[in-house]
Amino acid sequence: MSTSAEQQRVDPLLDLAISNGIMDAQQAQEVLEEHTRSGKPLRTLLVDMGCTTEDDLLSMMAAYQGCEVVNLSEIELSQELLRTVPASVARTYNMIPVASTPGTITLATSDMIEPYVVDELIFVLTRDVSFVLAREADIVARVNQHYGDESDTVADMLNRIEFDEDSTITAEDAIDEKSLEAQAKAAPVVKYVGLVLHEAVAHRASDIHFEPYEKEFRIRYRVDGALYQMRAPDRIMALPIISRIKVMAGLNIAERRMPQDGRIAITVARRRVDLRVSCLPTQFGESVVLRVLDRSVVSLELENLGLPEDIFEHLSMDIEKPNGIIIVTGPTGSGKTTTLYSALQRINTIDQKLLTAEEPIEYDIDGIIQVPINQLTGNTFPKALRAFLRQDPDVMMIGEIRDMETAEIAIQASLTGHLVFSTLHTNDAAGAVTRLIDMDVQPYLISSTLEAVLGQRLVRTICTNCKEPLEADDETMIRLDLTREQVNHRPFFYGRGCAMCSNNGYKGRKGLFEYLRVSEPIREMINERKPTLYIKAKARELGMRTMREDGIRNILDGYTTSTEVLRYT
Repeated sequence: MSTSAEQQRVDPLLDLAISNGIMDAQQAQEVLEEHTRSGKPLRTLLVDMGCTTEDDLLSMMAAYQGCEVVNLSEIELSQELLRTVPASVARTYNMIPVASTPGTITLATSDMIEPYVVDELIFVLTRDVSFVLAREADIVARVNQHYGDESDTVADMLNRIEFDEDSTITAEDAIDEKSLEAQAKAAPVVKYVGLVLHEAVAHRASDIHFEPYEKEFRIRYRVDGALYQMRAPDRIMALPIISRIKVMAGLNIAERRMPQDGRIAITVARRRVDLRVSCLPTQFGESVVLRVLDRSVVSLELENLGLPEDIFEHLSMDIEKPNGIIIVTGPTGSGKTTTLYSALQRINTIDQKLLTAEEPIEYDIDGIIQVPINQLTGNTFPKALRAFLRQDPDVMMIGEIRDMETAEIAIQASLTGHLVFSTLHTNDAAGAVTRLIDMDVQPYLISSTLEAVLGQRLVRTICTNCKEPLEADDETMIRLDLTREQVNHRPFFYGRGCAMCSNNGYKGRKGLFEYLRVSEPIREMINERKPTLYIKAKARELGMRTMREDGIRNILDGYTTSTEVLRYT
């Protein structure tokens, strides 16, 4: 296959750029690699990397697709025209209607028009569509201007579902597999589930929860660590909606007594988003949780984790070591996997062989052999790790050290010249040592292989649009163990609440870190089985900054609030 054909299979825009002489095949490959690494759209990279201008790119795309380029800022959009496209569709596809006839809508877009998008739009809008091209900034501005209020999109869809006379969705009918499948494929259910998934992703949700109770059906999504409730349909709709998700994930919709796991791939605003699906049988039906894996909002770069400068330097040196064990600790959802992926990405070079054992694999990374752990098939962590040692690796990543067997194999790998990364569920960095000893791992093995432990938490950051200073009260100062003199009368900050942060005062999250380097004094304490508090005190004496201290630094720098730091440290 030719290079040009390969690029067209990956994305027609790169093939178009090559055929128009904007770049050669080598440059296209570099753009594609950057797209895979960063998650940025290809068209954005072409402009940012100086290959072309946006106007030239639009003209080239218009000529290829047989449409015209328009100046959207000069076009008047009537309310009647805007009503032909629901707000959720305009935001999801980043398109806006510019003309309409009884059978066709003309939509302005800024990107290549892919066949599956045309099919989806025809299905959703129930009429034919044609396209014109316009600048991306103009489309975003007009969409925000005319479709700024998102509050009624789900409500409108719910009304259409609940009062559609042609819809005969009932829980009582959904007994056999054929009935379930028919209900899951009903147009109102398909549209509603698609809207919920797209809106949750658009709100930067990390998880989407579908929860059936005795008298209600609840849908919630987690943004920046906090759960928010979305208006849900009647309880009777729970089974068809959950069945629809299971169909999308390729799961057995008739099996409602055993847990199931799967994956869904959807496209939101021209970017691919993977959803990890977990179905859990409960008293009143199946509880379904979707973990959102969106590469465009997760940067797998060590420099972008927000590590303090000293920790960044120490970690960068430690991950270059030829052997040893590096552990990341923290509760579920604290970003441990992202940190490990970022470390692996940094040392992912052609002269290194990297293998990972994960349950499940969250992100696919080129150049790394990733093995999914599956307890049901017998592919456990210990079995995978034993096989790893016969694969001639340089670096191994273990999703989690859970038992003595896994820990011993990790130590054996380290002693035989491998660098091993893993995670542990402990409250702080020093607790990792005690946790390993509790697994009956001999202290001398821990002290001779453990190189460093990174403890981390994620706290919400204050919305920069509505951030205001605040004088801390005495109770907060006492709880933080601070005096007025220590903070030098610097103000604390909080978010007043605005439209940009959905009126909760927070937008985004940031890591709090502590880094325990296993130096000789620490190794001696491990051999002596010293308690966690003693190891922590010695590490602080040697220069370690605790997560609480890192949190106080972030409070005074105006990144987060005292409430968040006290809650998580």
